[in-house]
Amino acid sequence: MLSSELPTINALRQPSSWAWVEQAIANIDTILLDHSHCERKAAGVALNLICRYPSNAKMVRELTRIAREELEHFEQVNQRLERRNIPLSPLAPPPYGAGLKAQIRPKEPDRFLDSLLISGLIEARSHERLGLLATHCPEPELAKFYHSLMASEARHFGVYWVLADTYFEREIFIQRLNELAVVESELLATLHPEPRIHS
Repeated sequence: MLSSELPTINALRQPSSWAWVEQAIANIDTILLDHSHCERKAAGVALNLICRYPSNAKMVRELTRIAREELEHFEQVNQRLERRNIPLSPLAPPPYGAGLKAQIRPKEPDRFLDSLLISGLIEARSHERLGLLATHCPEPELAKFYHSLMASEARHFGVYWVLADTYFEREIFIQRLNELAVVESELLATLHPEPRIHS
């Protein structure tokens, strides 16, 4: 039942389930609130990498742009929350983010590589799920908004991919990307009972 016409990013091992689409559409206000938190966290991840690895000039330049764009998306989502009278309240995170973070190896340069690849995988999954929302959301204006963000998510995945390719041998980072992609799909294999962008 999922649209086969949606563009996909080959790094993902498994597509999202129809059960997630149904859950998301039935709880669109919660999904929109979680989307706001996701954009804020994505900006924070980019800034944290800049702070941890400030001597990597190419990375700093690229992630500065990503952080700025994520904050713009954060503002756009928040505007929609305000129009729907939804306060920007906290939400309990699903296990997805913590599960991926647990895969980051502590020693350098492994930590740097894993951080880039996990950030890229999250962007790839966001691209896929915003595409599903754009296709299936019953509210035309909101569906159009989700569609407008898809290209950014794909581009952000591409930036993290290129950065990994810049700082690491391709064979090494592709092997690790494949390992992490399996974990990423496994974390989403069981639908989290609380609706989230990454549940």
